[in-house]
Amino acid sequence: MTNHWHELNIPSPLPPLYLKAAMRRRINGTQLPDQGLRCWISLDPRQLLAYRKVCGFTDDGLLPATYPHVLAFPLQMQLLTARDFPFPLLGLIHLANRIRVMRPMGNVSSVRVGVHVENLQPHAKGAVFDLVTTVDDLLGPLWEAQSRMLCRGVQLPGEPAQPPSFSTAGLDDLSHWRAESDIGRRYAKVSGDYNPIHLSAWSARLFGFPQAIAHGLWNKARTLAALSEHLPAANLDIRVQFIKPVLLPGEVRLQASAAGSSGALRLMGNGDLQHMQGGWQPIA
Repeated sequence: MTNHWHELNIPSPLPPLYLKAAMRRRINGTQLPDQGLRCWISLDPRQLLAYRKVCGFTDDGLLPATYPHVLAFPLQMQLLTARDFPFPLLGLIHLANRIRVMRPMGNVSSVRVGVHVENLQPHAKGAVFDLVTTVDDLLGPLWEAQSRMLCRGVQLPGEPAQPPSFSTAGLDDLSHWRAESDIGRRYAKVSGDYNPIHLSAWSARLFGFPQAIAHGLWNKARTLAALSEHLPAANLDIRVQFIKPVLLPGEVRLQASAAGSSGALRLMGNGDLQHMQGGWQPIA
């Protein structure tokens, strides 16, 4: 974890950051910055309500396990469009996501969010790194996440690391839903993530996709909403790998093991098409 923090009073507004992202197309090195960004952020009840609605969460008095990603998104954008970040933001591929919920996230009104990058490694298709997000309240660490990101075209020495494997034996169909054609735009409205690959078929085609695709974190959020009766509220470590994108519109079904402190999950499409797999367990 980084020991160097730049403390902010408020996050930067998103429109100038999107402009910087659009103007940046080249790889400028292979050295990750060692400074992170940190800022106290107040929750917006209206945004939280809209997030629950678009992701399928009921209001149980706790923040959804994926919601801190929304609070952190402006800081993540600021970090990944900074001059000392070596890779262009547009084109980064979200391969995997891990969330740890240390304590029940109830009665939360203001949190300190921190973001930094670490763990640059070779990959068969380029290089991967972890975008790390932490959330603290006045009592200390509350939540943490790592998003594994791939940048194509980067060459690093060494052997590519193998992704973790998840057992998918003994999973039963638990739920199914339709990812509507406008879900990318609806999720972007509450999350701030207006990546063109999620917004429409024509904008997705500019980046090589035949149709718009669902946000990976919407897939995970919608899955955790469906698993709400399966999972503990805290001491929870949830990992997923994003395998194949969900093309919009699309039908998916969730398979999962029985409710408990640990288990496995898989998000499936037509036939044997696997969109996402992962599992949950107590924090080690």
